[in-house]
Amino acid sequence: MIVDVITIFPEMFESPMRASILGNARMKGVLELRVHDLRDWTHDRHRTTDDVPYGGGPGMVMKPEPLFAAIESIQSMPGPRGTVVILTPAGAPFSQTVAGDLASRERLILVCGRYEGIDERVFSLADLELSIGDFVLTGGELPAMVVIDAVTRLLPGVLGDDESSVEESFTQGLLEYPHYTRPASFRGMVVPDVLRSGDHQRIAAWRREQALAKTAARRPDLLLQADLAPDERLRYAHLFDPQPTANRGNE
Repeated sequence: MIVDVITIFPEMFESPMRASILGNARMKGVLELRVHDLRDWTHDRHRTTDDVPYGGGPGMVMKPEPLFAAIESIQSMPGPRGTVVILTPAGAPFSQTVAGDLASRERLILVCGRYEGIDERVFSLADLELSIGDFVLTGGELPAMVVIDAVTRLLPGVLGDDESSVEESFTQGLLEYPHYTRPASFRGMVVPDVLRSGDHQRIAAWRREQALAKTAARRPDLLLQADLAPDERLRYAHLFDPQPTANRGNE
């Protein structure tokens, strides 16, 4: 996969994108990451990428000219045209499902916003607008890194065990089950017997039940969309229909 990033702070990507799984993916040639300085597409001596907003107000707005030039120039490079993704608080929520969809693309072009926002006309070039959460960050660089990390680990051959990405939190709509390693007993806390039993069927059932219980306790909203068996849905029916049946007559 090719990932092009457009930013005014390319140096932010140097260290994080060379470490751990991302660094290995790049060395293997599974991920080709190209970080572009937006200022290379400016034409004034100050290399200006922002200006005051029409209508007044605080902050500065990223200008359309360098962003249009950068996106169109990168799209004209050899290879697939690429999916243009703008990182913005107003975007659709980024999720594991979205990560899986992006991992199937041949090329991504990630646009990092800054300042008060991006000139609205730039969004006419976007195939997708994404937000990584309901909070405000200084710019789109950190969200872009989150997207790159989540997408890269889903590419074939990136993880040492391809089953790892299948069992991770959110992949099946649930939080992941608890993990344990040696020693079997630590400060009075003991690894559940079932995990040391060698009975893979019992272990799988225990892990499923633990994942359901953790999700119900911490993120019950996820259960509403998870793929549950009929008996599991019945067990957690109170989360789907919190209104007691006995009170229906008073409605």
